[in-house]
Amino acid sequence: MGPGLMTLVMLGVLIGLGVWQVERLAWKTALLSAIDRAETAPAVPLPAHPAAFTKVRVEGRFQTDRWALYGADVRDTPEGPQMGAAQLMALRRSDGPPILVDRGWIPLSKRSAITVPQGEVSVEGYVRPPVKPGPFSAKDDLARRHFYTLNPVAIGPALGVPEAAPFTLVAMGPASPGVYPVPAQHLPRPPNNHLSYAITWFGLAAALLVVFAVWANRIIRA
Repeated sequence: MGPGLMTLVMLGVLIGLGVWQVERLAWKTALLSAIDRAETAPAVPLPAHPAAFTKVRVEGRFQTDRWALYGADVRDTPEGPQMGAAQLMALRRSDGPPILVDRGWIPLSKRSAITVPQGEVSVEGYVRPPVKPGPFSAKDDLARRHFYTLNPVAIGPALGVPEAAPFTLVAMGPASPGVYPVPAQHLPRPPNNHLSYAITWFGLAAALLVVFAVWANRIIRA
């Protein structure tokens, strides 16, 4: 009685986890489809309260003295693999608060060779919501203006832009070899592994049934 009841409970748990992953698969597939549609659609003027990952267009002037680095990432360059980070720069607007723009990846060894548009510019990209630091997040280096948590509420005041919008605009555009920053070419796409997870849970449920059937057959014959 005990093994049968335990098998029934575990079977219910495994099937429940499999069904949950199937539901997550449908949700993630719809999300990725929405991202694909947003990426191919033209950018819209930045609204007052943009939704996360909306593709937008904004005009303003870069404050070239209000910049910082975000994250750490090794990429291949014409000179070989190099350590780099995203360059954040404040964009001053006439019709709203300044925005911190992630202009793209730059190699740390070539800060002096970074291009900065002068005068009025138009930037297209997607809205990235703020991120809160976790218990294992790297500590921001305020002295070097190198941040590891993308939170404009904390980065803005450190750059002398306390009124910055509470989100980041990630610039998008084509990449040119040897030209920095390297902007994002695509909207971010979360991984979609839910089908393999569902197969795993349903597979374990099937294996459990086989094991119980073999055990039960031996008990009956004994």
